[in-house]
Amino acid sequence: MGCGLRKLEDPEDSSPGKIYSTLKRPQVETKTDTVFEYVLLDFSLEGSRPTVQYVSSLSELPKALQPYYTQGYVLSALHPIILSMGRTRSLPFCLLYRAILARPRPRQMPSVCGGVPILRVEEWPLSGDSPTGDTVRALIDRVNSSARGGVQFIGSVLQQVSGVTNSRVHSTKSRCCSPPRTPPSTPSGHRELKENFSSPDLRLLVFFHCWAPGSAPLGSLVCQYHLGALSMRVSRKGQVVSALEADWLELTAAYYRKGWSLVDSFVYWDTPKGEPVPRSLEGFLVYEEKSTSPPANDTIVVEQWTVIEGSNVKTDYGLLLHTLAEFGWLLTCVLPTPIIRHDSDGNLATKQVVFLQRPVRTQAPGPPRNKDVSRHSVSGAVSSTTSPQERCPTTGGIGGFPAFGGGYPSTLSHLEEGGFDQEEGKAEVTCI
Repeated sequence: MGCGLRKLEDPEDSSPGKIYSTLKRPQVETKTDTVFEYVLLDFSLEGSRPTVQYVSSLSELPKALQPYYTQGYVLSALHPIILSMGRTRSLPFCLLYRAILARPRPRQMPSVCGGVPILRVEEWPLSGDSPTGDTVRALIDRVNSSARGGVQFIGSVLQQVSGVTNSRVHSTKSRCCSPPRTPPSTPSGHRELKENFSSPDLRLLVFFHCWAPGSAPLGSLVCQYHLGALSMRVSRKGQVVSALEADWLELTAAYYRKGWSLVDSFVYWDTPKGEPVPRSLEGFLVYEEKSTSPPANDTIVVEQWTVIEGSNVKTDYGLLLHTLAEFGWLLTCVLPTPIIRHDSDGNLATKQVVFLQRPVRTQAPGPPRNKDVSRHSVSGAVSSTTSPQERCPTTGGIGGFPAFGGGYPSTLSHLEEGGFDQEEGKAEVTCI
């Protein structure tokens, strides 16, 4: 697709990350009217640490995040830091989750913009080892039924009740609300979902934003959610996924052109016992369509290694995220993968895929923009060697949480201008 994808011959990919975009670097760094601020918070289901907050269940997130909501932040994504599956199930890091909250810079926030949303979590019981395509379609039908009632779907996380796990199917986009402790009643239209997939052992935590009567911002009450295909080529060591590649821009381009937002994903990573090991994996990306007619979106997709040193995240996408926030880029989804290895220092590393979007800017005078999104990509180092203390100043924290603040040097300065071919419209992805 013109992005310089390498043949998957050597799964020992040691690059810190790759960046794909519908824009070239000068356009990525163009200032917009909106600047975002992010707070990245880590939670553990097994115990607190200096930079990690303990929660006994992800259903407690609405209460834990409420201090941030009162300051205008909302949950933009929630994901496990390491997927719990196969050989990783015994790792304590499998009980670590990352919540990403975002808000427009306060001086840009309108004085009258509707009430603050309420984060709600619902527990939907499932059955079987792995939800199928029919299961996912039934789940999205149920999400759309809820959305017609005036709520906004943020995402979901699959968990096993007996011994918490986040494997099998994982959905990455999450913003939450206060949870009912028992599964919600199932409308008649979704009785099949309950009958076919109900189980005491598997549950899907589904996150919504809702508003008090009369306080919802205009255009937020009617959203519809759609499934898009997700296909990835993978390399394996035995049954374990060791590398992956996907045509991210090609997969998402048609939906971003419509102004839709990528909010969630479902992937079945495990191979059932006794079945041939596949060379590709299929899944779904979930897109949100608003009732208004938003402009088309440009996108950035980052394949990023996250490195854990001791009990702290040493290197991740945080530095890049704060840099892109200055140019109006909004993170909407993080897809964790089961790819895990150790770096040269013996630290645990796992790969995640980060999706960001920004409304397409009005064409400015100058050379015409190539509209073939599959032929534009950028690449560069997306890692940092700064210590957790340097990356996570507590001065911006609330209620004892560490928080990422501003004042970062431009990570995009590391993007190699030489990564682009001189011929217009062609670019390659380079591993740094």
